[in-house]
Amino acid sequence: MRKRVRMLTAVVTLGVAAAITVIGAQQATPPLGIEEVKDGLYMVTGPGGNVGVRVTSEGVILIDNKFPQNFVEIQDRVSEVTNLPVRYVFNTHHHGDHSGGNVEYLKFAQVIAHQNARENMVRGDQPGPPAITFTDQTRVHLGDAEVRAYYMGEGHTNGDSVIYFPDLRTVHGGDLLHGIAPFIDYANGGNSASWVDTATGILQLNFDTAIPGHGELMTRDDVRAFRNQMVAVRERMSELISNGVTKENATAQIKTPELSWTQAENGLFMSRSIPGFYDEIAAEQ
Repeated sequence: MRKRVRMLTAVVTLGVAAAITVIGAQQATPPLGIEEVKDGLYMVTGPGGNVGVRVTSEGVILIDNKFPQNFVEIQDRVSEVTNLPVRYVFNTHHHGDHSGGNVEYLKFAQVIAHQNARENMVRGDQPGPPAITFTDQTRVHLGDAEVRAYYMGEGHTNGDSVIYFPDLRTVHGGDLLHGIAPFIDYANGGNSASWVDTATGILQLNFDTAIPGHGELMTRDDVRAFRNQMVAVRERMSELISNGVTKENATAQIKTPELSWTQAENGLFMSRSIPGFYDEIAAEQ
């Protein structure tokens, strides 16, 4: 009898553990949400990059598409605001949390990105590289809407697109704009000096609202503040290097309450960008 009780206890324990695992997995991947940005423009939120949804009279223009596993749920969220199909997809850059759904969207939509973004995907053996590329700028006219894509230079990577909705005075900056702290992908052409120029270029557009790659909607002032903090962290790193701070100590020394990016302990700026950032600034001196 005791042996059977022990066996039953083990089974129950395993069952509870399995249930906890399932619940934990469900909690780790919250459902995607969708919110209205402007009339005819929405943002799909949740894990992965923010997705722009431009609804027109003849179909949908999508900006980014998160991870591969998000395809069905993105389509579900789009269906909540229109019954028209996705006709075009822009990738703001090549990272998989923004372009992971390409494989599915290529089956029925035109996928567009900057030439460098496609080259980064091909070099990295990522599935679903875009079929259409551009170098400086391009436009999609669909129904009653015009969507423009600009390449303004290096920044987060060497292939970032700025998507502009002129009639709505809104931009989607991909990871050129970040609600917490940016990641400079030096392995794929990222550069902080050029990022300042790129952010300045964004501010030349006539907009009052910006969809960042991650985080909450931004105002024009938020974008200006983002650009100014990039200038400030560059100046701080330059000062540290001039004072003899080594690369090994730079991560600790750069932290200051005046620069929110350096306070984001889990942010990619601190965890992954600092070594390359140090080298970039050191080479300028």
